[in-house]
Amino acid sequence: MKSYLSLLFVSLLIVSCGKAQNSKSPSEIASNNFDDDKYERAYFASGCFWCVETIYESVKGVEEVFSGYSGGHTMNPTYESSNTGKTGHAEAVEVIYDPEVVSFKTLVDVYFGSQDVTQQNGQGPDIGSQYRSIIFYQNEKEKEIIETKMKSLSKDYNKPIAAEVMAFDKFWMAEEYHQDYKVNNPNNPYIKNVSVPRFTRFKVRFPDLLKPKSER
Repeated sequence: MKSYLSLLFVSLLIVSCGKAQNSKSPSEIASNNFDDDKYERAYFASGCFWCVETIYESVKGVEEVFSGYSGGHTMNPTYESSNTGKTGHAEAVEVIYDPEVVSFKTLVDVYFGSQDVTQQNGQGPDIGSQYRSIIFYQNEKEKEIIETKMKSLSKDYNKPIAAEVMAFDKFWMAEEYHQDYKVNNPNNPYIKNVSVPRFTRFKVRFPDLLKPKSER
């Protein structure tokens, strides 16, 4: 009887683990499939993740970008819960990149060069803590790169830079319909009136960083 119960328990564990694995979204599975020996990851928040995802996906050396949530204090945030401003999370992106092609320093330049660096608690028409700018670091070298850039920008603008500098903790993948939103919803009014103009300004400013059109 004990042997039977032990076998049953093990079987239930296997089934449960299978369900847990299958519960992962396609984007979570895709993110986990990247070779961490070849690619590195960086995390940024600067307003609507639809906009930020589009910008980073156009940069040479960036292999993939996922939209999600980071910087907060709650588990398993959703689009609806983060929009209340009560979770502490900001809309963020996970940038998977080849460090042999593009450096973290260049990604930081892209970050600050594609937003209003002085706007507090939002970006463009999107206002609220869920749209605030946060730049995440994963080690002291990255932190130093970020702080050096921000000091330089502070002198240029003669005022404080709005972005929070935060040690990276956890990236929560956003709902599947948020991934590649601009590509899948080109006629959305927000995409036309906010995302596209922001992307256009970025392209004009950083033409040398752009992938060929066929790869975007």
